Amino acid sequence: MVHTGKKVIIIGGVAGGASCAARLRRLDEKAQILMVERGPYVSYANCGLPYHIGGVIEKESALFVASEATFREQFDINVRTQCEAVGINSTKKTVDLKDLKTGTTTTEPYDTLVISPGAAPIRPKIPGFDLPGIFTLRTVPDTRAIKEWLARTDLHGMDTYTGCQTVNRPKRAVVIGGGFIGLEMVENLVHLGVEVTLIEKMNQVMAPIDPELALLIKCRIMKNGVHVELNDGVAGFQKAPNGELEVKTESGKTFPADIVISAIGVKPETELANMAGVTIGERGGIRVDDQMRTSNPDIFAVGDAVEVKDFVTGEWSLVPLAGPANRQGRIAAEVICGRNSRYRGTQGTSICLVFGAAVASTGVNEKVLLKKGDKDYEKIYLFPNSHAGYYPGAKMLAIKVLFRPSDGKLLGAQVMGDDGVTKRIDSFAMAIQKGFTIYDLEESELCYAPPYGSAKDPVNFAGMVAADIVRGDMPIVHWNALGNGLLLDVRNLPELAVESVPGAVHIPLPELRKRLGELPKDKEIFVFCRSGQRAYYATRILLQNGFKARNIAGGMLSRPLLLGKLG
Repeated sequence: MVHTGKKVIIIGGVAGGASCAARLRRLDEKAQILMVERGPYVSYANCGLPYHIGGVIEKESALFVASEATFREQFDINVRTQCEAVGINSTKKTVDLKDLKTGTTTTEPYDTLVISPGAAPIRPKIPGFDLPGIFTLRTVPDTRAIKEWLARTDLHGMDTYTGCQTVNRPKRAVVIGGGFIGLEMVENLVHLGVEVTLIEKMNQVMAPIDPELALLIKCRIMKNGVHVELNDGVAGFQKAPNGELEVKTESGKTFPADIVISAIGVKPETELANMAGVTIGERGGIRVDDQMRTSNPDIFAVGDAVEVKDFVTGEWSLVPLAGPANRQGRIAAEVICGRNSRYRGTQGTSICLVFGAAVASTGVNEKVLLKKGDKDYEKIYLFPNSHAGYYPGAKMLAIKVLFRPSDGKLLGAQVMGDDGVTKRIDSFAMAIQKGFTIYDLEESELCYAPPYGSAKDPVNFAGMVAADIVRGDMPIVHWNALGNGLLLDVRNLPELAVESVPGAVHIPLPELRKRLGELPKDKEIFVFCRSGQRAYYATRILLQNGFKARNIAGGMLSRPLLLGKLG
């Protein structure tokens, strides 16, 4: 361990910066540490802000992980809030710091500089964006402003903004952007009794998820009364004669609103990096190496403002997540103290609550693979129970897994359901982190008791299905890629009364062996059931009797997802 007594200035006191400061002190008792934060608070959980607005997190104080006093008294770290870095001279190794309360600017020398400015909400340059009632969400003060607007009438029925008694509390909201913050705000506004419209410019919500599972998310939020507009961006805002906001879209639609939350994404704050003269990467973030060093060896950068290597593809990416930011802060501190720590890259493991369901992903999605032109991948769909079906309360999971047929390497996974999602996505995430293959998933020993799982856990099941494909035991095809062939439905007759596929031949699985003569051997047979398991059994029967057969992955449960006909 190196105890240098060097002076380290850390700009940014939330996830990455605060983590770096605390770790640095634990490793070097002699270091002079100055942490500055432009805002009024350090080390708060901005991921919890939507839930404080919705009242799930009742006390604002619960959002604060540590205070200025904590850093001063417990870690002997000099903390300055409402202090902004307004200049960096990397040649002289100095930082100009402006006290936002007094306006005074001082110059501080450093031996090592760490910048953790984060990423700011994108503020589109469209007409009316600065009208009262339109908000972005990043900080505790943002949260307070939104909460105050949502509670616009005081105890006497007076509108706190206009002084008029005719305005009621906001009843209609428009949320722009269907990412994490957008979906969380949609749910929390609905819980407050607000009528919500969600506008998303893309053709789906939740960009890290592939379109077919994103369709499940859309249906979930619509079932909870949310109006969803996809494939439509916002063109502008205006104030109606009655005082309410009007949101104009690119397609010409107009949506009235009492409050608007803009959550269309974030962009790295690179002003500090430009001041310091360090390299900005092709994705617009601060370029760092795997030890979080910038192009200047005395300057480190961590958090949402930096570009990181995608753990699966190896390409540069921007992944604004709290977990990676905290790890980067720790790694920077360790490297400053002489340790050979390195950042492995980011695989984007994330999860979001959507009206009681969890939707999660890790690793690469199919959209990225298609964009890269990568053809060495296959996908499977599974719909297992969250725990043993005979134990009360089991809920169906929707799982998509991506892997390489050439070597079985696991590439990515997406899971949605009402129960057991975190357990599975974390298992997939660790498997990807360790370079596991689908064969490793087959053999993974995971905990089992009826209330929590099954003897064949969905993670094991995914490995078994994928391995069957690679070994040639179960050739598959997908609903959106069917060629010329015969559709064979092996479900039981009562199931056809619920839904059927036009043109499909129906032979229930128990009758298949006796009726093989009814099927052609000169034509490929595409077999399906409800979820794929009986179709697998049927496919094995057919293959071993000289037929050309493929299992349609995911069966009837995947059909509406892949054909875009759910809901």
